[in-house]
Amino acid sequence: MDEHTTDPTVGPPPNRDDPPSGWLESANQWEHATLRQATIHGVRLFNAEAYHESHDCFEDEWYNYGRGRTESAFLHGMVQVAAGAYKRHDFENDDGMRSLFRTALQYLRGAPNDYYGVDVLEIRTTITNALEEPERIDGWQIRLDGTRPTARAIDWRPLEALED
Repeated sequence: MDEHTTDPTVGPPPNRDDPPSGWLESANQWEHATLRQATIHGVRLFNAEAYHESHDCFEDEWYNYGRGRTESAFLHGMVQVAAGAYKRHDFENDDGMRSLFRTALQYLRGAPNDYYGVDVLEIRTTITNALEEPERIDGWQIRLDGTRPTARAIDWRPLEALED
């Protein structure tokens, strides 16, 4: 565990009987709590169609990890997913979306299917299908802990701190 990625305020997963990868049951904490926190915020922002803000949330956490780590690859993949959705929805650029999604698939390839609560298998399936049918991501929301949460006021707070 890295000291700079700990945060004792980050709670456990909602389903402790079947916890996602990243939860350390023996220690009763997340291996990287800041990754879990960034994931919660990033997914909620993505699901609120705030793709640029979601991208920034995942990217900010990505810098905590070195190359060759699952955490880094997962976060980099999520950065690419958010950027691809941003290209399609804000710029109507499906070719840009496809390019970013192909890169995302490479990064997400080694991530567990349920990583820090994110349904990575569903993400890989959805973006693979969107390569042929871009409209497959219209209205798509990412599943986190078995639900599809959207942003609340608190989810914008980490971004505000970056602007200070």
